Amino acid sequence: MKSVQDYIRTIPDFPHKGIMFRDVTTLFADPRGFRMAIDQMLHPYAGMRIDKVVGLEARGFIMGGAIAHQLSVGFVPIRKKGKLPGKTLQQDYKLEYGEATMEIHDDAVRAGEKVLVIDDLLATGGTAEAGIKLLERLGAEIVSTSFIIDLPELGGRKRLEAMGHDVQVLCEFDGH
Repeated sequence: MKSVQDYIRTIPDFPHKGIMFRDVTTLFADPRGFRMAIDQMLHPYAGMRIDKVVGLEARGFIMGGAIAHQLSVGFVPIRKKGKLPGKTLQQDYKLEYGEATMEIHDDAVRAGEKVLVIDDLLATGGTAEAGIKLLERLGAEIVSTSFIIDLPELGGRKRLEAMGHDVQVLCEFDGH
């Protein structure tokens, strides 16, 4: 029986030499793999109150939208700077190769709403931390964070857990 990890391809030297890129588009393209990933990401939250699912740009939108649909709750995107048309809050963060800014609409989540944060990959945790900080500024309660892939050597899980957040992952890969 195949696991979620079996549907993910590795592309060497992308986007830079020495990086082993974990490509989830092959998972998304396969109906069994995609359903398996959605079902496994949903499982820990059975019976929990979740008001909104928040997806981090960009692959988090794919998983997050499907999970929000299954939970019958709203979906909120957190995007890179300049992509949202309304009034936004911004949060700067560091990447392995520079800096970036994430944004959320200032009315996307109400204080006290319970949210589930979704993305495809947890590496250093910088993107997830920026998203969490934006949600906390709006008064949201982070129920959990959920990722398809964790790269444990890069420390993202420890970073988010040190912030007091639950972290769920479907599979891990060694290295970058």
